[in-house]
Amino acid sequence: MIEEAFVRRQDMVDEKELWEQCVKFHGHACGGLTIGFKAALYAVELLDLSFSEDEDVVCISENDACGVDAIQVILGCSIGKGNLLFHMRGKQAFSFHNRANGKSVRLVLKDRPDGASGEGFFAYMQERMPEELFVVKKTAVQIPERARILKSLHCACCNEATAETMIRLQDGKYLCLDCYLPYNRFDV
Repeated sequence: MIEEAFVRRQDMVDEKELWEQCVKFHGHACGGLTIGFKAALYAVELLDLSFSEDEDVVCISENDACGVDAIQVILGCSIGKGNLLFHMRGKQAFSFHNRANGKSVRLVLKDRPDGASGEGFFAYMQERMPEELFVVKKTAVQIPERARILKSLHCACCNEATAETMIRLQDGKYLCLDCYLPYNRFDV
């Protein structure tokens, strides 16, 4: 199993070169970037993934930390394509979905050793295989539908075009979320 995963990884790109691409995209090397790097490599192994040109690979991240940048570089997940989504929970956890084969997995970072911080944490993360760093769990969030192209409506107040799903109706007028005044009678 490990030999097969190594071969798949080598087919993608040399791991060191891939790491350098992640660092360049992110701006610096850090333990947080390593979390996403190792999670993405592990997802490749577990789900038979490759770089997603479209929406075949989906990542739902439970944080907006450094590791998300590595996932973008390795797996081609991005907000613009609609295959990088956030389920903000403040956890170092990522759900990956392979639409081509229907497989999915949730990877949750294990606790770091006591006292590991800064450079020590970075070294610890870099030295470990992905399977040493993550608990593999069943996905908790269902895979979303593919991204839609939405109709735009103009806000009656600011006249800016706004996706129809972000428009609110107030006093018979379509308003964007910035112009809409929520009814707060019960927010006491």
